Amino acid sequence: MSDDVLQRLTETIEARKQAAPETSYVAKLFGKGEDAILKKVGEEATEVVLAAKGGDRSHLVYETADLWFHCMVLLAQHGLNANDVLDELARRE
Repeated sequence: MSDDVLQRLTETIEARKQAAPETSYVAKLFGKGEDAILKKVGEEATEVVLAAKGGDRSHLVYETADLWFHCMVLLAQHGLNANDVLDELARRE
């Protein structure tokens, strides 16, 4: 199931790379360039830390999903995707 979600997200993110910025949030991020994407990754990482410190498990999951999503956008900016990260994790295993 989770592989399906990652695959669908990867496909959606790739499709939005060439879309007009006014058509979607992801297209707008790509349109603003890498610095905007990096800023979002940093913001989301901070929110994950704060959620973990706050002790609310559901909020931590929510913020981690935001971080993972924005990391996927960053990967796509560099021609990579979640499978590249999963391959690296498998290699480390």
